[in-house]
Amino acid sequence: MNYDKFGQSYLSEDELCDVLYRNPDADITQFLVEDPDLYNDSVIQEFADMKLLSKYHPYPDTYDIRVFDQVQQKTWYMPQEYKDLDIAEWVLSQCKTDAELQRVAEELLLYQERDLFNLLRYLKYFVDTMRKESVLWGLGRGSSVASYILYLIGVHRIDSMFYDLDIKEFLK
Repeated sequence: MNYDKFGQSYLSEDELCDVLYRNPDADITQFLVEDPDLYNDSVIQEFADMKLLSKYHPYPDTYDIRVFDQVQQKTWYMPQEYKDLDIAEWVLSQCKTDAELQRVAEELLLYQERDLFNLLRYLKYFVDTMRKESVLWGLGRGSSVASYILYLIGVHRIDSMFYDLDIKEFLK
């Protein structure tokens, strides 16, 4: 398996054959392939009832990690209601005190400067889905516990205001 500079994995035709040799039941449609044209053309010409392979498309050399991240955020699966969610309004509505409002406003500016509102929307969707499906997750890890917004969304259970954790430890 090969990886590009963004961590996207892809296979050559030979590597895909090795995968099938080791596991004949593998779902080959889950792999990106450098050159799937010969296989796909054969399936189409023979009217075979088989799924086509996905082609690996390298990102342009002009892409940097920021552009790559923005493109990837547009392809996240999340229901439209979460895509349309005014996450700032939702988080602010969770505040009960002036101190909480002030902290959330400070954090929202930092998230906005970094263009991370889509990430917050996705995390809200992710946490809601885990709760709905009764999935357990940890109390919190690393510097993310310094974010009061992530606490309000439910990503972690550490009240960063109670412990006086500085958001700049997370969003440097």
